[in-house]
Amino acid sequence: MADQNDPRLERLFERLQTVDTPINAQGVTNAIWVVWLEHDNPQVVERMHSGMDAMRRGNHFLALIIFDDLVARVPDYAEAWNKRATVHFLMGNYPDSLRDIERTLELEPRHFGALEGRGLIFGEMGLLEEELQAYEAALEVNPHLPGARRKLEALRGESERI
Repeated sequence: MADQNDPRLERLFERLQTVDTPINAQGVTNAIWVVWLEHDNPQVVERMHSGMDAMRRGNHFLALIIFDDLVARVPDYAEAWNKRATVHFLMGNYPDSLRDIERTLELEPRHFGALEGRGLIFGEMGLLEEELQAYEAALEVNPHLPGARRKLEALRGESERI
């Protein structure tokens, strides 16, 4: 099984808690992303790459169409929901992005990308407490997220000044 249910993930997440250098942490983090992107159906993998390519090119409308199709075809594939959440975020559709993040987390509660993305959305919405909690949750799963760590430290500093 290649997706969020892959048995390799358990070992990778355990390793993520014990790595001792940023380079090793990045290697484990990348390995997790690779597994999350895998799927037993090659057509699904091809569509994922097409959607990601459309996002990279800034064609959010096409990416959204592709990820809409993927979540309809393989509704238990967490990474399809996560990618669609990312497109919604890029388009400023925060409520839709949050709904897709929730589905991602139902399927893969350890999805640190979705947790960190939730923090970004709450930040855009001005929801300080929710933003703080989202970054804390992301760092609990993956303590090696420099962006989430910086945001959390800044938010804690901000809340101490209030």
